[in-house]
Amino acid sequence: MTTEPTLLPNARDHALLRNILLKLTATQKIIATAVVVIVTLIWYDLLNRLLAFGGAIDYAALHVLGAEGSALLQRYNPFFWWATIVLCTIIIAYFLYLFVRSTAQRTRQRPIDQHSVTQLCQGLSAPALDVLLWAWQNRSEPLRIGDLQRTRNELRAHRATKLQHAARQLAMIEEARRKHDPI
Repeated sequence: MTTEPTLLPNARDHALLRNILLKLTATQKIIATAVVVIVTLIWYDLLNRLLAFGGAIDYAALHVLGAEGSALLQRYNPFFWWATIVLCTIIIAYFLYLFVRSTAQRTRQRPIDQHSVTQLCQGLSAPALDVLLWAWQNRSEPLRIGDLQRTRNELRAHRATKLQHAARQLAMIEEARRKHDPI
């Protein structure tokens, strides 16, 4: 039994996909980065003000608690404010994570412009085009950025080789079926 040579995607395929995806997702990445940086800077300023406020509180005026109670509050005061800051930081980080994730999801759903599709058709090798067709599962909808991202990931995972291997196996099984089932 002779084996057919396996056609592999080349470095040019990876570079073309990377460049097109970078062009199509640059705005989302810039906006998400800017929002994260701005929120981080604002939060850093607020946490410094919060620590300064918390450090300036004097519990000596609380005569109801007594001298020992006031001293205890004064001693544990920094821990309370640091715990508040840690809790708020976790909440802010979670909301930033959700924001970045939702913008990335919206970007994945955006259709690809015709110029990019033309570049793909003219620049990708046959095995890379096979992987693109495999990744484009909903053919009733136009190609989306998510389809290109999946194509890029599958090219890295050697999907072209797997598709060619599956096609050879299918051909062998169909040939064996024709031999056993004469029409």
